[in-house]
Amino acid sequence: MKKTNAARLLEGLKIPHTLQEYPVDESDLSAEHVAREVGLPLNQVFKTLVARGDRTGVIVAVLPGGGELDPKALASVSGNKKVDLVPLKEVQPLTGYLRGGCSPLGMKKKYPVFLDESARAFPFISVSAGLRGIQVYLAPEDLRRACEGTWAPLARRAGD
Repeated sequence: MKKTNAARLLEGLKIPHTLQEYPVDESDLSAEHVAREVGLPLNQVFKTLVARGDRTGVIVAVLPGGGELDPKALASVSGNKKVDLVPLKEVQPLTGYLRGGCSPLGMKKKYPVFLDESARAFPFISVSAGLRGIQVYLAPEDLRRACEGTWAPLARRAGD
């Protein structure tokens, strides 16, 4: 299995984690697909979104797979009046990661990270390890510590 920047970061911090490979479907890079492939509930598989605040610039939100970002909540907790997701074409230049393989860990630049507080309900969660087809399992608090993140209520269920 390929070692990723995210895995190297966790190893350097001596944070226990497990890497899980899964088959990639280039036509379906959704959290739903990942959850099915790794056999976890959708809300235990977390996705990484890259946004830009009107005051702070680039910020990162980590949400449960079944949730949608509440932009007002992210703006409030990050000290912005307004936040928007960055266009997909900007994600790789900003983070070093491709869509479907964006991890909150090991980005090419350090951005403020905000994690949806629902993660704390699980003994471990899954986030991208930085490559399509590899997830990393780790305790939610270990993820928060590794990315120096902030807990916040960021997600609303799809359709809310």
